[in-house]
Amino acid sequence: MKISVLPVGMIQANCYLVYEAESKEALVIDPGAKGARIQQEIEKLELKVKYLVNTHGHSDHIGANQFLKEVTGAPLYIHEADSSMLTDAKKNISAYLGREINGPAADRHLQDGDILEVGDLRFQVLHTPGHTPGGICLVGHGVCFSGDTLFAGSIGRTDLPDGSFEALLNSIRTKLLVLADDVVVYPGHGPQTTIGDEKSVNPYFG
Repeated sequence: MKISVLPVGMIQANCYLVYEAESKEALVIDPGAKGARIQQEIEKLELKVKYLVNTHGHSDHIGANQFLKEVTGAPLYIHEADSSMLTDAKKNISAYLGREINGPAADRHLQDGDILEVGDLRFQVLHTPGHTPGGICLVGHGVCFSGDTLFAGSIGRTDLPDGSFEALLNSIRTKLLVLADDVVVYPGHGPQTTIGDEKSVNPYFG
């Protein structure tokens, strides 16, 4: 498994290109902005994009959905509870940030426990509500793509519409902290961490 990290947009949301080296099949996680830059990396690595996946529906994670869907032809996936955010600038908060994003609707609604296959790679969908009602993480092969659920030394904010501090803490405790300590966490913003480190030093859990 190979992972290319592209921080994009005003608040540097991490877009991840996750791919199998042999087949070059790829999963694009959170194409939040700079669609042309993401496309450039896809072409440079000669990837065949199988899915576009949003970990949740906030504008900084969905801004390049339309562009990437058009240039790759890949289907767009999101959890059903955040699906309406893709096409509603008020719900995805972009209406209040000066550039409205009314992107394409999802081609498929993800559910907790779904499996996404990319070549020989398999990632399980974990529904982790709290930051948004439909927040998800993707887990497999010793890594966790945590979106805005868990960060290095912190957790996702819950003061935005439909956020819930209690739900977020419960999601992390019951879905993420039960993973092996050596699982590497690739968050929606900032540097990577591990489950073990977050158990030890994260002020919300350490």
